[in-house]
Amino acid sequence: MAKSSFLQKAALASCNDRVLIIVQLHGGNDGLNTIVPLDQYDLYSNLRPTISLPRTGGSRIIRNLDATLPTADQVAYHPDLIDLKDMYDRGKVNIVQSVGYESLNQSHFRSRDIWFMGGGSDDYYESGWMGRYLTDKFPGYPDAYPSTEMPDPLAIEIGNGISLAFHTEDTIPASLSLQNPEAFYNLINGVSGTPGVPNGIDGSNAEPPTTITDTHYADELRWIMEFEKKSDQYAERLRDVYLAGNNSSVIYPEQYPFNAPPSAINNPLSGQLRLIARLLAGGCKTKIFLTRIGGFDTHAQQVEVNNPTYGAHAALINHVFSAVNAFQKDLESLGLDDRVMTLTVSEFGRRAASNSSYGTDHGKAAPMFVFGTQVNPGVTGTNPDLSNLDRGNTTPEIDYRQIFNEILEDWLCATDSEKNAVDFDQTVATPKLGVVNPYPLSNNDSFFESRYYLDSCYPNPVVTDTTFSYKINRAALVTLKLYDSKGSLVRNIEETHKMPGKYEVTTDLSTLEKGAYFYTLEAGKWSATKKLLKL
Repeated sequence: MAKSSFLQKAALASCNDRVLIIVQLHGGNDGLNTIVPLDQYDLYSNLRPTISLPRTGGSRIIRNLDATLPTADQVAYHPDLIDLKDMYDRGKVNIVQSVGYESLNQSHFRSRDIWFMGGGSDDYYESGWMGRYLTDKFPGYPDAYPSTEMPDPLAIEIGNGISLAFHTEDTIPASLSLQNPEAFYNLINGVSGTPGVPNGIDGSNAEPPTTITDTHYADELRWIMEFEKKSDQYAERLRDVYLAGNNSSVIYPEQYPFNAPPSAINNPLSGQLRLIARLLAGGCKTKIFLTRIGGFDTHAQQVEVNNPTYGAHAALINHVFSAVNAFQKDLESLGLDDRVMTLTVSEFGRRAASNSSYGTDHGKAAPMFVFGTQVNPGVTGTNPDLSNLDRGNTTPEIDYRQIFNEILEDWLCATDSEKNAVDFDQTVATPKLGVVNPYPLSNNDSFFESRYYLDSCYPNPVVTDTTFSYKINRAALVTLKLYDSKGSLVRNIEETHKMPGKYEVTTDLSTLEKGAYFYTLEAGKWSATKKLLKL
């Protein structure tokens, strides 16, 4: 039904309030120590003798993310990524393997620009793909905005500075840089010039010049003046939506709870995502937010010398997934989770082999993570081939524009005009990967049914004995209970901790009175109920 013409049109009409959150992992995240290719574990550990994560011995070991995946796609997650596992098991994550672009540039600055301009290694655009998308979606920017229909900045970057991502064709950015809306308002209010007062003789800044010559430096001045004008126009609105908004009772993680360098202990992402949730709850209509967390350029001391499961990288990836999980739960509590999709980007991955400093050098391909209620959960792509490296690097198998293009079309519901303005090279931006669920009215039942299920007991109807069978995909406290038709508990059949796998339990129900009953299985946050008839 969701794919029918009428319902699909209705669903697409609801795209207008959708929001995209980008979490930028500055420095180049080590994907191989974030999710480990289980089918090549021996190769992985040989390539990384000083930093590979253990799969046996103690509690600090990697664990299988999803036993139902094909062998070539089996991955394990870092022991500090229980939040990733939690989101995955709730159907909120798609992991896209081996993302990059052809002839990947291993310069931090150049590669970041390539990702944000939406081009290839030989392209040099002065605008970003998000800037081109936003200015086509909101024609007349910047002069016609803010407006009644769009009173907020088209995009917001949390932190200092404006990246290439939001530069438009005329170089005026379609975003504002923001750390705290109240402080931003006070700052802008404090530096505004007094009209008619030259040179700031009343103690304020001078009134901006009205006549500017036609030179390169004048173009730069125009850019600054336009940016200041937009900042001034949006300052009060941002303060108002911030004060009108709120967060739920969800607690955002503030610190990494284990061993790490002091510079990596505090979680810099939680505050950024908490701010975004509050702005959205206050009515902010901004379409794209960009957040940042740095420190991923782990050439040295990526791990602790005596225990590779601890250290700087462990703290950083724990910050990312614990903050995003809290953000998802906050949005859910606020009733906003269906409006928001979040993804990670990092300029490149790390080399497959570790170096002599307990770290990794610049690499190429790395996984991306996409979060939200409208992702198709699971793993897209297959594990990188560690036996076939390109000068020590894993090879990108998926072009980053495939993911952005799919999000543009199936999440942001871009029109043909908007897609043409973005101008992704369709030879590398297609085909679609199926990361986004384009049918918002449908759900992800199939994902759960293949990983968790409760079979009909056999025999059913029951005379004496019957066997209950079920499958779970993560370690959990499992309870199997029998209820009568009025909902009263009749028998607690099973209550025990189980590891992932298939299970059967046979029970004698000969003493049960004749009639209809229901049995319910609970495993963590998953549950299922089926009917039983006693003869």
